[in-house]
Amino acid sequence: MSRVMSVKPLVALLAILLSACSKPAAPEATVAPTLVRVTRPMVGPGAAPIISTGIVTAADELKLSFKLGGVVQRITVREGQQVSAGQVLAELVPTEINAQLTQAQQMNEKAQRDWERGERLYADQVIALEQLQNLRTQAKVAAAQLQSANFNSRFVQIAAPSTGIIMRKLAEQHEVVAPGQPVLVLGTSQKGYIVRAALADREVVQVHVGDAVTVQLDALPGLSLVGRVSVIGGAARLENGLFPIEVQLERSDANLVAGLVAQISIQPAAAATSSLLYVPTGAVVAGIGQTASVYVLQGDVAKQQQVQVAFFTRDQVAVREGLSADAQVVTDGALYLNDGEKVSVQAAP
Repeated sequence: MSRVMSVKPLVALLAILLSACSKPAAPEATVAPTLVRVTRPMVGPGAAPIISTGIVTAADELKLSFKLGGVVQRITVREGQQVSAGQVLAELVPTEINAQLTQAQQMNEKAQRDWERGERLYADQVIALEQLQNLRTQAKVAAAQLQSANFNSRFVQIAAPSTGIIMRKLAEQHEVVAPGQPVLVLGTSQKGYIVRAALADREVVQVHVGDAVTVQLDALPGLSLVGRVSVIGGAARLENGLFPIEVQLERSDANLVAGLVAQISIQPAAAATSSLLYVPTGAVVAGIGQTASVYVLQGDVAKQQQVQVAFFTRDQVAVREGLSADAQVVTDGALYLNDGEKVSVQAAP
């Protein structure tokens, strides 16, 4: 009797387990599609821009100097100072120049007296015609020397030929300067500003006068200026092997001053003869050499696609092959995708 009673709890436990196993299984959780943003390729130039660094300076840079050598008596300006036309900028000690002028005046007066006396003596037939002609010549030479001394005496000072800014000061008070030695460099804004830069040989052969240039300044972030190549050097500099160029900036309201560091991007004329498709750099998920991978939207699925890269710019990739102009390329979220994964396109902000 006790053995029969002990079997009943086991039967009940077995029935409970069987009923639990017979319940329907819970449905599997669905995976939400990955949120992405997409864009269509943009059509752009078929050649890579040429990037370089340069310095902003005034288009007119005047090297001011004394016509005669001497001792600098004073320089009345400093670097960066604004000056007006006619303003005295520097002076020489005038002692030597005044002495030369006095000497020329005395020599001229003596020569004129000798000439006048010679005319009287010739009229009285005391001297020959040749002697009179020599006196006339000496008088004319003395007059010319006086004229030259008067002219030089006006250059004991350096005056500003126009309104501008003192860019460099190349001499100091009490220094001895030679004739024509630059003392000050004056920059004028009458012809605007230029950017002086330099290019390697493989770059300069692609550039022509008139090519469009985009200029960005480190001191004025967010500002983009427009210019054109105005000068291309005919020979490389010996110190670095680079070819100097100048970019003429278009007039703008920007507060430009000489010495600003500029990043220039030159669009070669050859770029206008062909075009390529451009996608954001963030769309590229992998790459080896000139081959890269992007994700292209096909319905609600992202498919990985290989493309041939022509070159990279600051924030874009130029694609040579493997992409159509109407393709929808995944940008945001591309790095987290797998080939064939379902996606949900999110509107651009």
